[in-house]
Amino acid sequence: MSDLELNAPWTAVSVLVVDDEPGMRAILKKALSKKFAQVDTAGSIEEAEEIRKRCHFDLLIVDINLPGRSGIDWHEAFDPTTRRSDVIFMTGYADLEMAIQALRAGASDFILKPFNLEQMMQSVSRCIERRLVERQNFALQRDVERSYPVDIIGDAESTQRMKKMIAQVAPSVAAVLVEGESGTGKELVARALHQLSKRTGPFVPLNCGAIAPDLLESELFGHVSGAFTGAKKGRDGLFRVANNGTLFLDEIGEMPLSMQSSLLRALEQKAIRPVGAEREVQVDVRIVAATNRNLKKEVEEGRFRQDLYYRLNVLTIELPALRERVEDIPALAHHFTQQLSKDLGMKPINWTHEDILAMQAYQWPGNIRELRNMMERCILLGKSPAEYWQELNGDAPALSAEDTSNQTSVSGNGDDKRPCQCHEDGQDQYCYPTDWTLKDVEKAHIMQVVDSHEGNKSAAARQLGVARKTLERKYKEWAEESASCE
Repeated sequence: MSDLELNAPWTAVSVLVVDDEPGMRAILKKALSKKFAQVDTAGSIEEAEEIRKRCHFDLLIVDINLPGRSGIDWHEAFDPTTRRSDVIFMTGYADLEMAIQALRAGASDFILKPFNLEQMMQSVSRCIERRLVERQNFALQRDVERSYPVDIIGDAESTQRMKKMIAQVAPSVAAVLVEGESGTGKELVARALHQLSKRTGPFVPLNCGAIAPDLLESELFGHVSGAFTGAKKGRDGLFRVANNGTLFLDEIGEMPLSMQSSLLRALEQKAIRPVGAEREVQVDVRIVAATNRNLKKEVEEGRFRQDLYYRLNVLTIELPALRERVEDIPALAHHFTQQLSKDLGMKPINWTHEDILAMQAYQWPGNIRELRNMMERCILLGKSPAEYWQELNGDAPALSAEDTSNQTSVSGNGDDKRPCQCHEDGQDQYCYPTDWTLKDVEKAHIMQVVDSHEGNKSAAARQLGVARKTLERKYKEWAEESASCE
């Protein structure tokens, strides 16, 4: 056959020809053996059954009118859980009823005798091409399913515990609460939970803090035409979009109290009522919620409903901060370097031991998001992380003077930071006092970045790779700590 090229995928195909005419078996075996690695023939159903017990065949070419039993009846008797061969039926006594019966039996094609050999080979080509595409798609899907959890990169003990928890929790239909600092990868964990859950619907993310409170109900539950000013058309909410899938509610702690009661009812009733509608709509949605807040404390202070908290907190996954899994930094740095250099169309950066040490010594208040942002800046600027850190630490402006007597504060003249000769190039690097805690260093770094942007917290948040609300909360915590100390 001219259009059937000999290549590795094709030569791996196996074919069984079942026909009671020796001449037909010989012609087909000669033609097919030039293209495929294995071509067997059988003159009867009994002989074909014995061959099938020894080997699986990708394609069966079967005569319908065989001695003692119809080829169609034989094929229909196959175990449906194991019958994975394509079949081409051929006959010299066809009618419309027989053709319909063959197609109902799962025939890939139906050929009348006598036929041109080229006609048969074209039919074989179509069957094998389709089978190879299905095989490739199956392999790709399997690879995606197997490789997806690996995207949660790292082998640190805390990372391994997190991966194990994800694998245990994913098959359940219960709500999951993912807790962790901003930038630790909560959405990635939510996607892994959905991927491993085998739910047939889509994964739908929503940042609750990014939607105006008066629009959140419509965003989640949808609305009907005329429900409010400007609602000229009805719209499905994200609950209906995520039906049979997973709805990821990020920053759930930002959701207004008034909306929390509506969400609780939707979770308990498994039904929603679009804005302006008279009837509820049943939905099957798994909820994965995430927060960087302490929801238990939010409940105690009246900012989050206790009943909703317990409804979401059926299963909890706690994400470690990057500073708690420094062993993973080299692997994460390599992953981001390869990914970003490809996306940006630029040459990857070559890491040195000093680069890794610098990254592992840093506290990463913005966690993995900040690490990724730094990788991107290094690639765009063509600088190594060590060079980036030298500029950041050496050229950073002095912090404002606040409470110079308190070690947890940072003085404006830089006295709390001490120059040392840690590097072979002899250039001074600034080190923080050895008696400082990680919290002290984090505070100092955040305040440095904010001051470098002349108090612009939005710009500082972008550099740190965190949300502005995270900075606001940090400053509030520091103010409360200072007040308690007084």
